[in-house]
Amino acid sequence: MEYTVQKLANLAGISTRTIRYYDEIGILKPARINSSGYRIYGQREVDRLQQILFYRELGVCLDDIKSIMTDPSFDGAKALEEHLKKLLEKRKQLDLLIANVKKTIAAKEGRIHMSDKEKFEGFKNKMLEENEKKYGKEIREKYGEEVVEKSNEKFRNMTKEQYEEVTHLEKQVTQTLAEAFKTGDPKGELAQKAADLHKKWLMYFWPEYSKEAHAGLAQMYVDDERFKAYYDKEQPGTAEFLREAILVYTGIKQ
Repeated sequence: MEYTVQKLANLAGISTRTIRYYDEIGILKPARINSSGYRIYGQREVDRLQQILFYRELGVCLDDIKSIMTDPSFDGAKALEEHLKKLLEKRKQLDLLIANVKKTIAAKEGRIHMSDKEKFEGFKNKMLEENEKKYGKEIREKYGEEVVEKSNEKFRNMTKEQYEEVTHLEKQVTQTLAEAFKTGDPKGELAQKAADLHKKWLMYFWPEYSKEAHAGLAQMYVDDERFKAYYDKEQPGTAEFLREAILVYTGIKQ
C-alpha cells in the first residue's frame, strides 16, 4: 500500500510538517514523487518511520537517529529487538512509579505503613535509568560492569537522610567551585575545598575511593562534551578548572 504525506501522517499520528521535515534532513525520503508532485511512501518507508518513532519515544535525538539509520551496518530486525528491550525497561520503571504512588496513597489513608526507603525507591530507579541512558556506555567502558553495578546498588540502598545529605553536598560542590573559579587558582584553598567536597560527594555513590579513579573522572568531565556542558553551563572553562583542582588534590599528573 502507498501513502501520501497526509495519509502517512494520519496513520502514524504525527503532523504532515514532521513528515516533510524528516524528508528535509534525510532520514525519511519518499519512495517516489508522483506526476502531481506529491511525495509517495511505500511499505519500506512505513517501516522506517516506525523505527524513527521508536527511537524518538526512547529519547534519541534526530541527529543520532540519522547516524544510526544511515549507517551501512544498520540492522532493522536487531534494532527492533533493542527497542523491545528498552521499552520493557521503561515499562518496568513506570510500573515501579505507579506502585510507589499507590503505596503512598494507601499510606496517606492509613491503610499501610510506608518506609522512607520505599517512598524514594521509584525515583531512585528512574534516576539510575536516566544516568544509564546518558552515560552508561562510557562509564562501563571506563570502570567496568562490576564497579558500576556496585555503585548502582549503593545508590538504591541510600536512606532518605543520605539522599538529602548528598543533594545538599552537590549544591556545596557547585557553589564552592563557582567561587574557586573566580580566583583562577586550582591550587588555592577554595579550589582544593571544592575538590574535597567532590570526593565526599563521590563516596555516596562509589563502592570505594581511589585517587586514580577520581583523576580519571575529572579528565572525563573535560573529554566528554555532555559532562563538560554540565559544568560549563554557567561559566565556560569550569570543567577544566575542576580537573586541574582534582589533579592537584590527588597528586596525579596527567
